[in-house]
Amino acid sequence: MSDTNPSSARPPEAAPGPDGLPFLGSFLENRRDFFAFRDRVAAEHGGVARYEILGQDVFLLTDPDAIRRVLVTENERYVKGELFQQQLRPVLGNGLLNSEGDFWRRQRHLIQPAFTPDRIAGYADMMVGVTERTSGRWRDGEVRDVHRDMMGLTLDIVARALMGVDIRDRTPAIGGALDTVMEQSAGGSLLDLLPPSVPTPGREKLREAVASLDRIVDELVEEKRRALRDGEIGPDADVVSALLTAEDDDGERMAAEQVRDEVKTLLLAGHETTALSLTFTLHLLARHPEIEQRLLDELETELGDEPAGFDTVRDLKYLDKVVTESMRLLPPVHGILREPTEDVELGGYRVPEGTPLAISQWIVHRDSDHYDDPLAFRPERWTDDMERELHPLAYFPFSSGPRRCVGDRFALLEAKLILATLLRRFAFEVVDPVDLEANLEASITTRPTGPVRMRLHER
Repeated sequence: MSDTNPSSARPPEAAPGPDGLPFLGSFLENRRDFFAFRDRVAAEHGGVARYEILGQDVFLLTDPDAIRRVLVTENERYVKGELFQQQLRPVLGNGLLNSEGDFWRRQRHLIQPAFTPDRIAGYADMMVGVTERTSGRWRDGEVRDVHRDMMGLTLDIVARALMGVDIRDRTPAIGGALDTVMEQSAGGSLLDLLPPSVPTPGREKLREAVASLDRIVDELVEEKRRALRDGEIGPDADVVSALLTAEDDDGERMAAEQVRDEVKTLLLAGHETTALSLTFTLHLLARHPEIEQRLLDELETELGDEPAGFDTVRDLKYLDKVVTESMRLLPPVHGILREPTEDVELGGYRVPEGTPLAISQWIVHRDSDHYDDPLAFRPERWTDDMERELHPLAYFPFSSGPRRCVGDRFALLEAKLILATLLRRFAFEVVDPVDLEANLEASITTRPTGPVRMRLHER
């Protein structure tokens, strides 16, 4: 942990265990209860805290000023780094989440047009239609795994937005592969300490999932390529069509492998976090019926018998507060990794080049320095006055700075339209006597450790 004189002291060397191997206490504690471990580090050692895992220094950043420097004002001095690449490069290649520098800027420039306000507005009716068709198959009184349902629903929506196709026949295969990717990225086994070249059951399962995902994406992209070649669609038909036809300043088009990497990245990033946000919000509303009723009253007043849409959802102010508060209390992305590309100073520490920086939305969003009664679900806290006084980096569910999520507006619109549609048709009752918050794991995202079972009651 950090020392009282951080600028000069170094952490102690890891003591050997009884078998002569390095002491694994921090590793095991971190894996056993990731969130509690990080909470304790921040509480005991401040907004910039150094700890050591398996001989590797890690800096935990929970001070908004330090976070703003890393993500915004001095962002050019930081990259996502080796730890992040180890998790995602085998899966997503050099897609937008992983790429850096000029190449990242080029890819972002090519993808950005898919998420302009006009394009996002055009997705709204599709989002509502898919939600209505999906929930139309549900029955009064049945118990469902809401997390699985939300994963399937958001995957269907993002695939339609990306490729303009119905992938329901491929959803189980794609969803299963993406689930495996996220489950394996959580780690938690001592086998994860073996060199990457050593095969383990988890790594073999991940390899098979990635191969399956690659095959499906290649098939979908090839179908789109044929449709473009035969003149059945134009280059503006969907995101993949735009990627296949886009040219850089030298007239070069994106390589087939790069198109695949970008499609996989958008599929994963475009459905995972929104599905988690929906799962958490439905669960929180079920636990707080007075908040749910206030939201239902707003839906009735503002929408009447009409479905939610791009224009009407903007009038749902309390729905906006509910989604914002849910993403504060249970952020779908619990943290961000960065590494400095040169020696830097943060919080009185000299941080050497290449040292992992763990930026924690989980801790910052739940910090009493920024929020009254921070562990309570209170959507009404989000007043204009409160937001004006809040530090810009005390709430950052989509990151911040140049690498803020390119699809943030898409995700927020999707979450609000889905909630407005589902809640007007069903009440969701928690059936398992477990605390969802105590049963979360830190994968790349914040995931439930098991099914989130809820009983449906038709309104």
